[in-house]
Amino acid sequence: QVQLTESGGASVQAGGSLRLSCAASGYNIRYLSMGWFRQAPGKEREGVATIEWDERTVYSDSVQGRFTISKDYTKNTLYLQMDSLKPEDTAMYYCAADRRYGYCERSDCGYWGQGTQVTVSS
Repeated sequence: QVQLTESGGASVQAGGSLRLSCAASGYNIRYLSMGWFRQAPGKEREGVATIEWDERTVYSDSVQGRFTISKDYTKNTLYLQMDSLKPEDTAMYYCAADRRYGYCERSDCGYWGQGTQVTVSS
């Protein structure tokens, strides 16, 4: 069983930065497909960024060049560095993981955290 706990969400002004963290327990993240997803009020959940066992990363067009996903194996933690934030980035952000390669990239992760709120004001 994989447990995921997100932190780092906050309210910031447009142009600012935040780093989200996702602490994993129960499994070594080196062998997990992992990703960040978000959901804004009234909208469907969307994929933000994913990272695979071989550290291959994929980003949505809306965050490409502004967000960076990474894994810290010493802390068994997933990060999302968010720079140049925009009001449209406002959403609940979820960390997710799966033991099967590529499944989070397909938005088919089996394990999910509770979410952390990011609010960007103009």
